[in-house]
Amino acid sequence: MVAEDVIIAPVITEKSSDGIQDGKYTFEVNRKATKIDIKNAVEKLFEVKVLNVNTVTVKGKEKRVGRNVGKTSDWKKAIVTIDTNASEKTYMSKGGKETKVTKKYKDSIDEFMGA
Repeated sequence: MVAEDVIIAPVITEKSSDGIQDGKYTFEVNRKATKIDIKNAVEKLFEVKVLNVNTVTVKGKEKRVGRNVGKTSDWKKAIVTIDTNASEKTYMSKGGKETKVTKKYKDSIDEFMGA
């Protein structure tokens, strides 16, 4: 899937706004998208490092207009946790040398909430 087709829109509620301080962002995503598709799309579009993806399929509600009864569509919600810690990572490379990796990702999504 193309990254632009995976993420449909941000979900802006009171609960999702509270999660932004913890690095958790909520998106409405394509119902056929997997967690790996969602992770790759968020990393590509917003240039952040994704740590965790949780998904929920939200069932549609019955709506009534006069005597006619219908149902709203089911949709999928993804709660994405991003890396907000700007620490350097060190690991051992070949030959026993320590190598430091500097962070090249953003620590927040600026486009979320219209900032």
